[in-house]
Amino acid sequence: MQKTSSIHVRVEPKVKEEVEKILDTLGMTATEAINIYLKQIILNSGIPFEIKTPKFSDEMEEAIKEAEEVKEQPEKYESFETVEELMEDLHSEIQD
Repeated sequence: MQKTSSIHVRVEPKVKEEVEKILDTLGMTATEAINIYLKQIILNSGIPFEIKTPKFSDEMEEAIKEAEEVKEQPEKYESFETVEELMEDLHSEIQD
């Protein structure tokens, strides 16, 4: 029997749970998946997939910028206590 060595990895509990659900549907354990990943690193002499920052659509980039501005300067923006207040405001804008 082949000897094994341990690698201890800390992950967020939610990430671990989600990964285990997905791997379970594939019929494998996290240990098996990690072993596949490590063997792929050896075969590829590096990470076996491209690592890059996500590219968002122009619309998403604009929404991110707007959200950052709202966070930095909330006084410039109207806020509502309830969804009903928001809906009333939206409805009145449509009427105007």
